[in-house]
Amino acid sequence: MDDQQSGMTVLQRLEALEEIKLLKARRDRFVDTKDWDALEALHVAEHQSHNGDYPPWSSAAEMIANVREIMKDLRTAHHSHTPEITFESSTRASGIWAMNGISLWNQGDEEHWFVACGHYFETYEKRGGRWLFSSRRLEYVLSKASPGGIFPPPAPDVIPG
Repeated sequence: MDDQQSGMTVLQRLEALEEIKLLKARRDRFVDTKDWDALEALHVAEHQSHNGDYPPWSSAAEMIANVREIMKDLRTAHHSHTPEITFESSTRASGIWAMNGISLWNQGDEEHWFVACGHYFETYEKRGGRWLFSSRRLEYVLSKASPGGIFPPPAPDVIPG
């Protein structure tokens, strides 16, 4: 049986769904553990990224360099769930993931926090036999910071990739 839009069989679609779910799980873990090399390897080189808190980034290297600097003093936990994945073809897909996250940091002598819920809007491409992120946009539905907490951390001057 074929999926009419993507030309994929049901089994191919299920396998691709599982691969994309694992890709996303690794992304969240690598961000929280600050494994920047592993994180960058999950993205195509020309990855497009936009988090409304910062200017858009036009490569995986640029995104990683900036996120690495922005997160240097943060402790985070990201959770992504309830994916809605659509396949354009056997090598291109898009997805929407519900997310929630918490960031903790010290500001002076006080610990502060930021919590957020929202959605990641992503695209994926299968290259070299594996799925990779090709774009990401984050939109918050709700967010709250501790009183006096300054979030998001100031962005460095855009670090080129």
